[in-house]
Formats: sequence, C-alpha cells, structure tokens
Amino acid sequence: MEQELKGIRYQSRTYAKLETLMNRVNEGSIKEEHRRQEQNKAVGVDGITKGTYGEKLDGNVADLIDRMKKFSYRPQPVRRAYIPKANGKLRPLGIPAYEDRLVQSVMAGILNDIYEERFLDCSYGFRPGRSAHEAVRQINQTIMTRRVNYVMEADIKGFFDNVNHDWLMKFLENDIADRNFLRYVKRFLIAGVMEGTERKESEKGTPQGGQISPVLANVYMHYVLDLWYEKVLRKKCKGEVYYVRYADDFLLMFQYENEAGRVMEALKERLGKFGLELAEDKTRILPIGRFKGTKEDFDFLGFTFFNTRTRGGKYRLGVRTSRKKLIAKKQEVKAWLRTRLTKPVAETMERIRLALAGHCNYYGVSGNFHMVQNFWKYVKYSCYRMLNRRHQKRSMRYRDFIRIWEHYVREPHLTRDIWNWKPKLV
Repeated sequence: MEQELKGIRYQSRTYAKLETLMNRVNEGSIKEEHRRQEQNKAVGVDGITKGTYGEKLDGNVADLIDRMKKFSYRPQPVRRAYIPKANGKLRPLGIPAYEDRLVQSVMAGILNDIYEERFLDCSYGFRPGRSAHEAVRQINQTIMTRRVNYVMEADIKGFFDNVNHDWLMKFLENDIADRNFLRYVKRFLIAGVMEGTERKESEKGTPQGGQISPVLANVYMHYVLDLWYEKVLRKKCKGEVYYVRYADDFLLMFQYENEAGRVMEALKERLGKFGLELAEDKTRILPIGRFKGTKEDFDFLGFTFFNTRTRGGKYRLGVRTSRKKLIAKKQEVKAWLRTRLTKPVAETMERIRLALAGHCNYYGVSGNFHMVQNFWKYVKYSCYRMLNRRHQKRSMRYRDFIRIWEHYVREPHLTRDIWNWKPKLV
C-alpha cells in the first residue's frame, strides 16, 4: 500500500491528470484499513462494528470488491450525531457505515497523496506534518517580521454544509481522469443523512466525520481561495499581503487598510460564486502589528493574538489561550468532576493527568505559560474540592491531596516553540 501511494505522489508531480486510481481500492488495501480501524468506534446505520465485520473478513471484503467492480456498491446514508461546541451550540457529525468507512479511508489516502503535491504552503489543516502550531508560528512570525498593519479575520458560514457538489467535482476532474474513482466520490457525496429514522438527501455539503470529507474540503478551499490568493490577490495588492488557512478558518494580513477593505468586498463575491458566504458578525478588519500601537486582538485556532512588548521594550506579538476556550474548558472540568464523586480516585487522577498533558501539548506555546498555569491551578483546586467533598466529614487534609496530586500530575510546562523559527512567506 505504501509503495502504491509513493507511486501516486510521483505521478502527481509528473502528470497534470492522474489515471487508473480505482484499482488501488482492492482487497489488500481494504484489509489494511480494517486492521488500522480502532475498536469501539461509533457505528453507522448498519450497526456493524470492526469485530463483527472481521469475523468473516475475507468473504466480506471479496463481496465488497466484487460489488465495486460491478458498480452495484452504493454507500449507505451517514448516521447524524451531534457533539457540543464551546459556544453551547451543537456540531453535526456524519458517522458512516463500517464498510463505507473502509472504502472512504482508502480513497482519502489516495486523494491526500495526489493533492499533497499540489496544495500550497498557505494551508495547514488536515495535512500530514502541518499542524495548528505550524499555522500559529506562521502568523506570529509574519506579523512580527513583515509589514503587517491590518488583519482580516474571516469566517465562512456553515462551510461543510454548503460545499457545492458540482463545483467540487469540476475541481477534482481538473486533476483526476479516472471516471470510476470520481463516480464513487460522487456517490459518497450524495449518500444522504439519517436523522433518527428519517433519511434526508445530501444535495450539497460534505458531512463532518467522514474519512474523505477533510481532504475534499481542502480541495474545495484550494481552488476557491488558495489559488485565488496566489494567482490573483498577491498581484493586485501593491502593499504586502499574506494568507494562512487551517481547514475552513483563514486570516489575511495586509500592509494597507484600503487594500484590506477592497479585498473583503472581493472576497464576498469570490465565495458567493462557489455557494459560500461570509459570516458578517465574525468577519472584521482590525489594526495590529509592530507599527500599530493598538490594544486590538483577534482569535484563531483557540489562541488570542495581541500587541505587547518585551521587558526590554521591543515589540512582540503576544499569544495566549483564547478566553472563550479557557472558560469553556473550565466549565467542562467542573461538570466532569461532578460525575467522579463515587469513582475510583486512581482512575480519576489518571484521566486528569492525560487531560492536562493534552492541554499543555496544545496550548503550551511560547509566551503562554501564565494561561497554561491558570488552567492547571483551576483543575488542581477543583479536584481537591471534589475529593474533599467525598471524604468523610469533608476533612481531607491538603497535604494528603498534594501527595496524591504530585504522584500523578506533572507541573505545567511549555511544549511548543513558536519564536525560534524561520517563517515561510506565503
């Protein structure tokens, strides 16, 4: 499988369009994806788990490939589920049937290897080796070192729900000549959604949760915005202009305010052409940078960026945990600890250890120690209150708690250096 993908990467570098891709969705690649799947994942409308499918793996896979060759295989509707967002709203997810998940995973791997050779350096989300921290570094270094005076923070209204299928297929046809492969991509797009017992048509959008959705979203944004920035925007702006995108979230950074205003109007028109719309209440232009002594700030990827100075008086772009994210995480901790009053202490402390390690791994960027420590102290105090409450007569000694805490939990620390890094100018 790995050698096949290397071949795809070579072909993508060499040829304008790729052919004979569907033959890579075969018994070997499907079985490999089956081995990679995690146990106890949420099931789709078929109710089949990895264990159930694996009981007759050879027969199931052979039957699947036979149906795919005859074009009688049709993906089942995804099961709609909802997860809470930090703002109190719910994020819809689409959970594919197990067999569809396997096929999607193989096809997503093929698409990723085609487009990794074609995507631009300005995009970061859902790409190997290009994490949110890389995007944060890029923003930090661009504003710190370039002539950036204004930032446009923009938000696309319901991006994943509004991807236009006809445009997406045109974009894919520009790079892929295998009609059978494209036929199955389209079948996944129009498979539909099950809301309880009601089946709904999916005439547009890519359901979040599907294995193939992230790369399709990146392809859409590559053609709608990335290439537009690279081929048109940079040439039309007289001043410096920079662009960073992570999935459907993006920033544009400008030298001149009037050019930022013109681009915002052009951006609305550009997105409208492809069935997308800016969320007006979440889109704005603000002054920020080493030549702008303002107190404005903006949020991106869970961080707040703001003007500040070093102890020596030099300009620095500060980066801290977004206040909204911090409040939401504290509320999650508070609610979760209420459920742990009768649970084993060792299990609770181990989960707290993992959660704080994950928090440090994401938010522990240069200059953000105070906010990381703030969250760490909140969890520590809340945990003590919970353990003291379950203790007889609420008389747990603090020194006894500290002994338990220190046995499991490390001190807060930074994990990501976003300062000592040479930026890519995009």
